[in-house]
Formats: sequence, C-alpha cells, structure tokens
Amino acid sequence: MPPRARDKQKAPAPQPPPPSLEDLFASLNRHIERSEFEEAVRVADQVLSISRGDEDAIRCKVVALVKADDVDGALSTIRSSKSPPADFRFFEAYCLYRQNKLDEALQSLKSQERSSATMLLESQILFRLNKMDACIDIYQNLPKPKIESVEVNSVAGLVAAGRASEVKRMMDKLGVKANNSFELAYNTACSLIELNKYTDAEQLLLVARRIGQETMVSDNFPEDEIENELAPISVQLAYVQQLLGHKQEAIEAYTDVIKQDLADELSLAVAVNNLIALRGPRDVSDGLRKFDRLREKDKQNFHLAPGVDLKLFSKQRESIYVNRVLLLLHANKMDQARELVAALPDMFPDSVTPALLQAAVFVRENKAGKAEDILGQFSEKFPDKSKVVLLARAQVAAAAGHPHIAAESLAKIPDIQHMPATVATLVSLKERAGDIDGAAAVLDAAINWWSNAMTEDNKLTVLMQEAASFKLRHGREEDAARLYEELVKSHGSVEALVGLVTTVARVDVKKAEAYEKKLKPLPGLKAVDVNSLEKTSGAKHDEGISHVRITETYEEGKSKAKSKKKRKRKPKYPKGFDPANPGPPPDPERWLPKRERSSYRPKRKDKRAAQVRGSQGSVARDKHEAGATSNTSNSKSNQTTTSKGASQNAVAEPSKPSSSKSRKKSRN
Repeated sequence: MPPRARDKQKAPAPQPPPPSLEDLFASLNRHIERSEFEEAVRVADQVLSISRGDEDAIRCKVVALVKADDVDGALSTIRSSKSPPADFRFFEAYCLYRQNKLDEALQSLKSQERSSATMLLESQILFRLNKMDACIDIYQNLPKPKIESVEVNSVAGLVAAGRASEVKRMMDKLGVKANNSFELAYNTACSLIELNKYTDAEQLLLVARRIGQETMVSDNFPEDEIENELAPISVQLAYVQQLLGHKQEAIEAYTDVIKQDLADELSLAVAVNNLIALRGPRDVSDGLRKFDRLREKDKQNFHLAPGVDLKLFSKQRESIYVNRVLLLLHANKMDQARELVAALPDMFPDSVTPALLQAAVFVRENKAGKAEDILGQFSEKFPDKSKVVLLARAQVAAAAGHPHIAAESLAKIPDIQHMPATVATLVSLKERAGDIDGAAAVLDAAINWWSNAMTEDNKLTVLMQEAASFKLRHGREEDAARLYEELVKSHGSVEALVGLVTTVARVDVKKAEAYEKKLKPLPGLKAVDVNSLEKTSGAKHDEGISHVRITETYEEGKSKAKSKKKRKRKPKYPKGFDPANPGPPPDPERWLPKRERSSYRPKRKDKRAAQVRGSQGSVARDKHEAGATSNTSNSKSNQTTTSKGASQNAVAEPSKPSSSKSRKKSRN
C-alpha cells in the first residue's frame, strides 16, 4: 500500500490582543459602581498580572474584597504586597476590626496620621472594647460637619458607658432634638430606659418607629427591609413592656419578632434570650430549639454564630450562654451543661458567672463539696470579685449541712460583718457548729462596731438585746446582766429593765429587788397584798354565783326572743294541690317498709313445687348438677369481671409513675 500522506498541521488561531490597562480600569470602575465586587476582584487580578504592584489595582481589589465580606482575602492581599502605601495600614486596621481582633486593630491605627476616618474607626474599636469614656472623648473631638450623624453615635456611647444622665445636656450642646431621625430617637429612648423612665421611653420608641416607617416608605424601601430596619425598635418596645410588668404583652411581642423571621441577627438574638428569660423553666424544649437558631451550625457544641457573636456586647453574650446552661439543667441534660460550663471561663475570663454555673452543676449532681471547692478557689484567686462567690459558697454549705464552712465564707466578707442579718446568720451557723464562743465573739464585734458608728439608723439597741438574750440562754448571766444594765442606763428601755431583773435574780436577789423597784406599778394592783395572795391555795369556784348568772342570762335572752315578732308567711303547697279541696289524707304508713305495713299480705308458697317425681336419688343429682351449673356460671362471671378489672387496672396503672415523675420535675 502506498504510504499515507501526512496530515497537514492546522495553524493555531490568532489570539486576540490583551486588553489595555485603560480598558481594564474602566471595566473595574464599572463593576464597582454596579456593586459587582467579585467581578471587580477578577479584573483587578488581570491588572496586577500586567502591572505588578499597581497601587490603584491593589486598593480596588482590597475594597472589593471587603465589600464582598471576604475580610480574610483582603487582609492577605494587604500583607502580601511588598511596598504597600501608607493608607493600607488603615485598611489593615479595619480588616482586623472586622475579624474582632480589636487590640491588633488599635495597635495598627497608632502609626496612622490622625484624621476623621482613623478617629471614627478608633472610636468604633473602643466601643467594642467597652472603653466607653475614651470612645466618647473621640466622638466629642470629631469635626461635626465632616461626620454624618455623629450625635447618634455619641448618644449610643454615653448610654453604653453608663452616662445616660449626660445625654440631654450633650444634645442641647449640639443643638439637636430626639425626633431628628429615628436612630437618634431610638438611642435617646435607650437613655431614658437607663434612667428608669420607662413610660417616656415607650412613647419615644413609638415616635422612632413612626419616623422610621415614614422615612423608608418615602424612599421606596421594600417591606421586608423596612421590617428589618425597625426590628430593634420592636424588640426594645417589648423590653419596656417587660420592665413595666406587662409580661403577656412582652411575650407576644417577642414571639411576633421571632415568628416573622425578618429581624437582623442581633435583634433576633436579644428577642430569643429575653423571651426565654421571661418564660423561665416553662417549655424548656422549645427554649432550647430557639437557642439553636443562634448557634454555629458546623460546631458540635453550642457556640454563637459569628455574625451574632461579633455584634453582641460581652454582657449580652454572657446572658445567652447563662440562660442556655440553666435550660439544660432544667431539662436534666447534664452532659451538655457540663461541656458548655467548662468552656465559659475562657470566653469570659473576667466574669464571676462561670464559677457560679460550675458550682450549680455540681450541686445538681449532689456534689456540694466540689461546688464549695470551686467557689473557694475562685474567691482566693480573685479577691476583688469574691463577694458574690463567697455568698454563694455560704448558701451551698449551709444547705449541705456544713455550717462551719458557711460561717467561714461569710466571715471573709468584711463590709457586711456588722449588718444585723449577717450577724444573725453567723450566730445561728456557729451555734449549729457548736462554736458558742465564736458566736458570742461575733455579737461582741458587732456591738463594738455600732458603738463607734456615727449613723442615724443605729442598730446598737437591737444587737445588745439579742446578745443579752443569747448569753442568758447559754448560761452567761453576768455578761447578759452587764448588757441589760448598759441598755437601761443609755436608753431607759422597759424591756431591758425587765430582762435585767430576771437575769440578776439568778445571781443576786437583792440587786434584782433594787432594780425591780424601778419598774412602774401596774394599774389596779395597789390593793392586792402579795404576801397574803401567796399563802392562799388559789381562787375558788363559786357554783352558786355562776349558776345565778347563767340563769339570769338565760331569762334575759328568753324575754328578748319573746319581744321579737315573727312574720307570718304563707305555706307553700305542692304543685297542683288545691288547699280548698285537699282530697283524702295521705297514708300514714307510706314511709314504712311493705313488710311492716298493716295491709301487707305475704305470697302463698306453691306446694306442687315440692312434689317428688322420678326414681330415688334423681332429685339429689339434679340439684347437684344445678349447683354445678350455677357454680360454673358464677365462676365464668367472676372470671369475666376479673378480666375486666385487670384490663382497667392495666390501663390505669401506668398513670401512677407518670404523675410521680411530673411531681419530681416540678420539685426540681
């Protein structure tokens, strides 16, 4: 065969020339104006492939990545550039702020030149760090004409810093009113809530919702977006209803916000948390399901989603986790509660709540000793935050029957040692522990403190009386007499004088008689001779006098009864009865049994039934068979009755353990 001719190689098609930088930048600008940020990033990469290190292209790429919520990519682009321009430090600080790396973001801003943009970002970082005073200082130094709505952020900073009382003065200084915008009205209403002016706050929130709705409707906002923007106002209105005591209205408002599912993540989280806190342990499973809407889906353990976690304040996040743990305890899901509680100290290292929740879990597991150890270790590690922890430890120890640990915990709180409630609790605990000397020392220390205290509401008299009573009860008559004597000299109390007489009478009778003479005589006892009264055998009962008095009383009552006139009433007759024609009288024996009536005649016995027919013995056999038949039928009927009863018992029996379980849950 002849050799094949080689296929002619096709010439490659000519490639179009690469677009020019001018065309690429025009395309880049067009994508950014249309908010097509992913396409803008692609075009920026094309520019950088032609012109490496182009600052404008890198800047456009970083902005597009930030707008597309790809903060990690933007930060990586900034740090990968070899010689970034000066303003890239600002973009880097903003990306770190978006990643919630607030300290690094603040450090990155320090090298920047002071400008309105850097000051505004710094104020936002300080706001998230709960450094409200520094945040407010920056807002007050910002140039107002260059920053839009600076008064809105200033009011928010004052409220968050706990300086709500300064809001009105600041607004007067800026020359703005609360109804200038719905955001400003909302923040001002929050300041009124902090000042406990709940009714005024409610009215201002209603104004804010009206202004916001009118503004967004005129700007042709979609209905869903309007609801999303006004969701914080709805949640805050429900919170005001809760504070005013209108719980049912608050529950309905929170439920509407959650069901509509149009609120932003922050408002939804607040609504869910407040609703669960308001309902308490009712419907625990529904509360846990609502919390699951806020969790991060990819993690096995409960953790707030990043969008919720970054926007909430630390106190708000802590409140959500605390309520989650409490619901798990009510649902008896101890494993999940234990895992969540173990993660809280790292999340909130400066808070007391994780230690309290750990103790609560141990108490629920009947491990009071471990709860006491946890609380004791925390109080030693953080003495400045130990007051609440020591009070909780005292309560746990007292409930567990450890009075010495409870008394030791209370004794470590110096600023409440002199309070009457603390003194009474310490004395009772030390008595239970058998430490009578320690209890007496607590009373003496409290008396000494109040003796030197210069306060109007002085509790010295009450404490001295209780101390005297305590010492008298425990056989310390001399100390008790000394306290009573001081009370008599300083206050002239009659009760103290009576206590002094009864106390001294056990030790020195003559001294007691001398104090007894200071008591005022009782009226009506001057003619009574005490000595002759002691010699008598007691009062005697005179029957004659009592009988005469009883008779006289009876006669008086009888005459009064006769003097009263009784009103005559018409007799009531049965239906259809004519009193003019009553007819024959009723049978007087109608209420007697028939056998006892005179007209009763017993029935005759049939003599033919007793006749014997057939062969001898047939009657006995028939009777036996009849008896057997009747016994069989009785046994069947009994068996049927028993089976019915068994079936009824089988149905009724499971209700008993079910009701007992429900009672246990209600007690827990």
